[in-house]
Amino acid sequence: MSEDTDGTAGAASSETPPRRPAWEVLLPEEGATEDMAAFLAGFLLPGDLVALSGGLGAGKTTLARAMIRELAGDPRLEVPSPTFTLMQPYEGRGGRSIIHADLYRLRSADELVELGFDELAETAITLVEWPERLGPRDSEILSVELSLRPEYGEGARLVRIDGTPGMRERIDRARAVRALIARTGWDEAERVPMQGDASSRAYERLVKPGGETAVLMIAPPRPDGPPVKDGKPYSAIVKLAESIHAFVGMDRALVGLGVSAPKILGENLEAGLLILEDLGAEPVVENGAPRPERYAEAVRLLAKLHATDLPDRVPVADGIEHVLPRYDEEALLFEAELMPEWYAPAIRNTQLSPDARREFVALWGDALKDLLAERRTWTLRDYHSPNLIWLPERTGLERVGVIDFQDAVMGHPAYDVASLLQDARVDCSADFELRLLGLYIRERRARDPGFDLQAFARSYAVLAAQRATKILGIFARLDKRDGKPGYLAHLPRIEGYLARNLAHPALGPLRSWHESQLPSLVAPSA
Repeated sequence: MSEDTDGTAGAASSETPPRRPAWEVLLPEEGATEDMAAFLAGFLLPGDLVALSGGLGAGKTTLARAMIRELAGDPRLEVPSPTFTLMQPYEGRGGRSIIHADLYRLRSADELVELGFDELAETAITLVEWPERLGPRDSEILSVELSLRPEYGEGARLVRIDGTPGMRERIDRARAVRALIARTGWDEAERVPMQGDASSRAYERLVKPGGETAVLMIAPPRPDGPPVKDGKPYSAIVKLAESIHAFVGMDRALVGLGVSAPKILGENLEAGLLILEDLGAEPVVENGAPRPERYAEAVRLLAKLHATDLPDRVPVADGIEHVLPRYDEEALLFEAELMPEWYAPAIRNTQLSPDARREFVALWGDALKDLLAERRTWTLRDYHSPNLIWLPERTGLERVGVIDFQDAVMGHPAYDVASLLQDARVDCSADFELRLLGLYIRERRARDPGFDLQAFARSYAVLAAQRATKILGIFARLDKRDGKPGYLAHLPRIEGYLARNLAHPALGPLRSWHESQLPSLVAPSA
């Protein structure tokens, strides 16, 4: 999916929003209590603490037992009360640790120290009965208060649910997801986590008992990070979408043009939730290499889009439009600067001087100047193998399924062609790239007799080099800052693409800069 992600953490708001009342739910019988336990367990993370309070017989142990069984994935797991042992550990699904503590008989805080409670709770999901004896905590806390309500029937309980600010966000999101799934008829579906991307979005596959599937997209509005340049956050500078509105608008616009983007089956725009048509997982690659006939169709689809007059704004809902930002000089230059900022020191152990970095930016500004004045179209931005799905049951260009386009901008058509033919995760040889470039040019000329081949070839080389430069910086940052070393495996391929692009005459000055500052990124002269 997306190769880019916001470069900064979200900044705290200067204004504290009014605290919303706790969520209260009547649980008429034990089955409802077990259902609530499963719901609460679904959004807990290692390090969380669940504070279970209520009088004797209120149902704390019943709820804790059901939550532990859900977290462990074992409905028959024996879960004795830890009243006399104080703490009882369990192993949950995925190797997660679970601790069940009952502090009713706690004599002093020293007992917890002797048991290593703090150390264990740091990486476990911890359920605590009688939490008022625990003292202040720094962890995210889910507060669950239970009370008997015999007036509603034997065994009826009222549960009052609240939490720390981060936990409240999770509670609200989980409630919104549950409501959307129920409203769209997917409440009986199993939720299976899917592999995500480098962004903050999450995806789940919904699988009904009969086998029908859909995809749940969880993309809450992204808060602005701290300013990184000229008072602007990273996402504003490089034009990343900050809400799900961009995806919805682009999705419906692409579907309207006959593109196989996933149809929207349900939505909650405010919460950033979508239920999408499941396009499957058949790739356009095989054994790590492009499948030529599938890449050819992906190229033809781009040629069709690029030969079409496309608007810079698309409808999202009644009275709401999404305006595609311009992929301008500020964004392109800032992205290119990620390479000297992250890749050069972290990967090449090279600290570039301020003069060298200023020259780098100035040379890129010169290289980009002409193409920025050319005709703009939709630049989907991550049009490459992870985001293309082959749909053999469809015909023609509709066989190319397209996902992950929420960061689309108004840019040069060469960018997406370069994104596809210099795939960061797939080896695309120079010969293969040249053949498909030829196909793109033929398709464009057939649709647009005024297509300027020479101008496109120059812009392609420049934008392919800019993209490779940017990705070197992003992947180095994902490793160095975010602890995701898996992206480093792709660096040699991207370095090869950059060297290939720097051989173009339009990039002669930048090639000279690399020969002086980072010579390993320049292909040797013939």
